[in-house]
Amino acid sequence: MFEALQFEFMQNALLAGLLASLICGVMGTMVVVNRIVFLSGGIAHAAFGGIGLAFFSVWHYLVGTIGFALAAAVVMAVITLKAKHRADTIIGVIWAIGMAVGIVLLDLTPGYNVDLMSYLFGSLLTVPDSDLWIMVGVGAVILAVVIFFYHDYLALSYDEEFAQIRGVNVKALYILMIVMLAVGIVMVIQVVGLILIIALLTIPPYIAEKFSKSLFHMMVMSTLLSAFFTVGGLWFSYEFNLTSGAAIILVAGVGFLISLGVERLRPRGGA
Repeated sequence: MFEALQFEFMQNALLAGLLASLICGVMGTMVVVNRIVFLSGGIAHAAFGGIGLAFFSVWHYLVGTIGFALAAAVVMAVITLKAKHRADTIIGVIWAIGMAVGIVLLDLTPGYNVDLMSYLFGSLLTVPDSDLWIMVGVGAVILAVVIFFYHDYLALSYDEEFAQIRGVNVKALYILMIVMLAVGIVMVIQVVGLILIIALLTIPPYIAEKFSKSLFHMMVMSTLLSAFFTVGGLWFSYEFNLTSGAAIILVAGVGFLISLGVERLRPRGGA
């Protein structure tokens, strides 16, 4: 693995993986604590419509994908705020329509030669320098927003009524969180792909939640776990010629099973 780091594509892959770990560690914690895993999955799969739109319109894929994902995310956020009893159904519909739109637009693209596997299961080894800088910018913005609104998000995540009493604009803060989630998802697509992205957003925070005493500690531990899983998966993909995204999620899955075992072995507090 270390000798492979002399190659630029491996250096970019490692940096992209670490940046994705930061994004998933922070936003994944918000996803797990606020119980919006299904919504995040809906955004991820609806974003495929943006990929199709980008190639059909001959745009950079980030332009089409971020735009489409943001539109879908805002619609989902508004629906979950106004019609929670129907939110799962409508999110499922948007999820399916987004995927369908993406496939149809790719079918209609002249000279279509897109490698769908790279978007469905990640293409970490082909991340260019330009996308790395975009990931740095997105990661910095997400981190800055979460730090600035940390106490408000803490209140929102654990007690929405208390947050409203404190004067927090719950709806605006929630929509902002969903927007950040949508942008973060698009940036991580290259690492693990649309199909597997939900795992990287949920497995590390789920493990971290069991061993954390605060939201901040959960974010830090989740980020470190994401980085460990990403580097471990990248090593396995290099050594055994595996798809990098799938290898990362398999390593995370093993970590998840180990955490379940550790949790069962931990002494439980009693009276």
